[in-house]
Amino acid sequence: MPVRQMAESRVVHGHRRAFIRAGEGPALLLLHGIGNNCQTWSGVINRLAEHHTVIAPDLLGHGNSAKPRGDYSIAAYANGMRDLLSVLDIEQATVVGHSLGGGIALQFAYQFPERCQRLAVVGSGGLGAEVSAGLRAATLPGAELVLTALAGISTPLRASMQVLEGVGRVAGWKQVRDLAEAGESLLALKDVEARRAFLRTLRGVVDARGQAVTALDRLYLADAMPMLVVWGSRDPIVPATHAETVRTLVPSARIEVFPGAGHWPHLDDPERFCDVLLEFIDTTEPAAHDRDSWRLLLAQNWDGVPRPVG
Repeated sequence: MPVRQMAESRVVHGHRRAFIRAGEGPALLLLHGIGNNCQTWSGVINRLAEHHTVIAPDLLGHGNSAKPRGDYSIAAYANGMRDLLSVLDIEQATVVGHSLGGGIALQFAYQFPERCQRLAVVGSGGLGAEVSAGLRAATLPGAELVLTALAGISTPLRASMQVLEGVGRVAGWKQVRDLAEAGESLLALKDVEARRAFLRTLRGVVDARGQAVTALDRLYLADAMPMLVVWGSRDPIVPATHAETVRTLVPSARIEVFPGAGHWPHLDDPERFCDVLLEFIDTTEPAAHDRDSWRLLLAQNWDGVPRPVG
């Protein structure tokens, strides 16, 4: 029997925050990627909500949430998620983030370890410099004019994208589907506020040389909580080699690379994604944040070489 999904919103700091809530049980926070919205999780919410309270927000500047002229940094997004959970009277959650949402999840775990029970990232940003040429190009001057022009001819382009996605699905070309998904995200930026929010977000983490914001220097802190990394082996946007970087820096992390999947493994294989995530949750204990242990971790170099404490 399908779990009831409720579309809700709250005003936090004067800005509307839209989200989907479903199910009951321990909280599971699902964070989408740049240009997407909470609907990117629609294929997995019902199953995840069978035993969890699922909160899938539209990030600020995305979907049905407000798109103010404001702070779209990774840290600000993490703050916003903390505040939304607080408004919903949720003290702790397992945090799952895809792409940009993965970077936000990493930042959330860093800023608010006492609120993060487990950390799961999917095709995540923030784990290496490499990123697709298209996203790098979107950071260059004049990108807003290009996005505006695309919005003006969105109907025929969207039809072309749907044909492309259909061909890719029939032929099993995951990279074609990923390109169609990415194109759909850009075409969804119909109003100037959405386009500007997209560019502010992107330029906060990416420049012409690639990803400019990294979690690698703090990734050793993830050894203090259960961590799951999911990637598609054929991800054309953020390379799967970044998962191997996590394997090296966080030996306790669970790494799952889906063969043949692209940048959206939860869309390519939703059943396997749910199997992996739920098994991870069921077989790990929630992190118990301890200030003394956290202080000792912070006193180490990122490569694990200890420093004197005190």
